[in-house]
Amino acid sequence: MSHLRSEADLSALLGSRVPIVVMETRDEARAMGVVLSAARGAGNLPVFRWTVTEGLSRADVRLGPPQSFNADPGDVLRTIRTTDLGGVYVLVDLHPYLTEPMHVRLLKDVALGYRQVPRTVVLVSHAVDVPAELDHLVARLQVAVPDRAERAAAVDRAVAEAERRAGQQVLVDPRARELLVENLGGLSVGEAERLARGAVADGALVADDLPAVMQAKYALLNHGGVLRYEHDVPDADDLGGMAALVRWLRLRRAAFDGSGVGLEPPRGVLLVGVQGCGKSMAAKAAAGVFGVPLLHLDLAAVHNKYVGESERILRETLATADVLAPCVVWVDEVEKAMADDDSGAVRRVLGTLLTWLSERRSAAFVVATANDVTALPPELVRKGRFDELFFVDLPDDAARRHILRVHAARRGLALSEPELDALVAVSPGYSGAELEHAVVSARYAAHADGGDVSAAHVLAEIQATRPLSVVMAERIASLRAWAAGRTVPAAG
Repeated sequence: MSHLRSEADLSALLGSRVPIVVMETRDEARAMGVVLSAARGAGNLPVFRWTVTEGLSRADVRLGPPQSFNADPGDVLRTIRTTDLGGVYVLVDLHPYLTEPMHVRLLKDVALGYRQVPRTVVLVSHAVDVPAELDHLVARLQVAVPDRAERAAAVDRAVAEAERRAGQQVLVDPRARELLVENLGGLSVGEAERLARGAVADGALVADDLPAVMQAKYALLNHGGVLRYEHDVPDADDLGGMAALVRWLRLRRAAFDGSGVGLEPPRGVLLVGVQGCGKSMAAKAAAGVFGVPLLHLDLAAVHNKYVGESERILRETLATADVLAPCVVWVDEVEKAMADDDSGAVRRVLGTLLTWLSERRSAAFVVATANDVTALPPELVRKGRFDELFFVDLPDDAARRHILRVHAARRGLALSEPELDALVAVSPGYSGAELEHAVVSARYAAHADGGDVSAAHVLAEIQATRPLSVVMAERIASLRAWAAGRTVPAAG
């Protein structure tokens, strides 16, 4: 099965002997526009359109009242097979009926009869799983998203519509308009126009309108909930014990945003290390360093009981990430999604992910985290997938001081230097998460005592618990031994 990547390719397909074209898209209107334009360019070929609700009708010319017949998918395929009228037959949402052997055979008959009657069948749907017996007869065409000029026109139409409705001019900040046009990338024309209408609904288009537009855009593109937009991005200065990682990210910011001419853009990092030591927070902070949105990719949500469906979901999700770039894609605890199974679905999902990691050209910076490095497949860890492999260890004295100060300040507790000295002295081996938990628990204890939280409450909570480094000492020692010589310390 060949894969084509531009609208112009359809004209070439119609002039060749490819009998079946698959267009996977949710933008039916744009797909029809592409087909109609290509059919005209290929010698004014007649175009027909079928849906199960409206049947088969002529789509390229007006013939008075709509001519609709053969709503049944089997009947329409028989009609196409027996007609002597060549042309383009667009079948919208036929995919659920391709599980029927009769329908598959009828479609194959149409394709094999192309030499006698040049009929090109175009299957348009959000997803089409082509049966194996048809695979060699099919070409896939990717429908290009609207370019900048089309998005700008959609914004201008929304502004003009708002002015007509209000009877007065809409205040348009030129810079906000340019950013809106840029941020609408990846959407269909209709979706772009709807979001633009929302942005100008209050009678103005200003910078304050953009965050709501971006949220709505993520909601539109995030089909299936696999890719989640994270609103809260911590400041890199809040990270304790990761100076080397933060420095590495900051050095590559110019390459990432394109301001460093001639610099190769960074692709991503893999963070491994002790649980609770801030790997997830570091992934979030990377978005803050680069100044781009943070997207959380939930690989566990990709898995589907139907064969081939998991890979399709992941392909769509990664394509969405490409569309939303520049961005940081955070894959948390990647090893849990890579647990082996008997169906082979995990291996296929891994293959899809590895291909994207190696071949992507978008400005999507990937930060993957893992607690159990032994569960990671070797092909994920090797160079080429990620730029660097960092090890996040338990925080040292300076890092614990910083972590305690940050979490205490967030909860209204100002710690003096002597108080910090005492807390640091009793907390070797504690992770950042455990230190945060001690501060939170201290507030509960203070509330029960009927007073304000103090350093003494935090000290009592630290002394009352045993850290993971003690409970799982052997496992952490093994992890550190593995990381020595294989990874770059995130602490520097």
